[in-house]
Amino acid sequence: MIGAGAGAGATVAAVAVRAGIGLLPSSWERARASHPLRWALYGTAGLVATPLIGAWLVLVLLACGLIELLVRRPGVAGGALGNLAFVPLATAGAGIGALAWVAFKVGALSYGGGFVIVPLMQADAVSHYHWMTSGQFLNAVALGQVTPGPVTHTVAVVGYAAAGIWGALLASAVAFAPSFSFVLIGAERFDRLRSDLRARAFLDGAGPAAIGAILGSAIPLALALEELWQVAVLALSAVTLLAARRGVVTTLLAAALIGVAIALAGGPLPT
Repeated sequence: MIGAGAGAGATVAAVAVRAGIGLLPSSWERARASHPLRWALYGTAGLVATPLIGAWLVLVLLACGLIELLVRRPGVAGGALGNLAFVPLATAGAGIGALAWVAFKVGALSYGGGFVIVPLMQADAVSHYHWMTSGQFLNAVALGQVTPGPVTHTVAVVGYAAAGIWGALLASAVAFAPSFSFVLIGAERFDRLRSDLRARAFLDGAGPAAIGAILGSAIPLALALEELWQVAVLALSAVTLLAARRGVVTTLLAAALIGVAIALAGGPLPT
């Protein structure tokens, strides 16, 4: 199992790159006629910020959205900046409260795709609270890719590492509560929000930054690899996913089998 996890975990950086590349065409199509230069700057900001300030990445997304909003709609700065009050910035103490707080951030800030939030999870689970090692976190991200649904499922494994089965259940419930709440409470307002010029302007700034952040998430994920053979698996997976255009699950399973073979042969495994 350790070998399978190490093999599958080695592919997740390539999966993140594929996810980001898949979002580029439609985003560029919307931007190229009106703000191509700003689009490129927003994407670059997300790309650079992810490996540098992963835990605070949401601030970059918000800043890009607000800049585009101000460029298109001068005079709305006060109302837009007021929304920053809803961004969770504090850090909870260790224990169940910390786990609930991390899960809430994962669920509330997963804008643009689950990979955007991976650096935040990694910073909290590995570097700050030390619930798991880098290798174990890669396994968790790989599991989130193999299972049906979003990569946000990774938070359940983080919860298990922090507090066992009850931690996994708590993390899952807290992480998915914001999205369920948005749908149940705000469904009637979605059409009106989608046609709102201020909302569209904000999303045209934050969207490219989110795509850049997804691509940038591949950097800390790749740096978390501990064994040389995992780097080779990552390179092979990148060719399989990006050049041969094979499926994500198929690639993950193939990488897991390579890990199993290396484990059975007595090869080195990450801690």
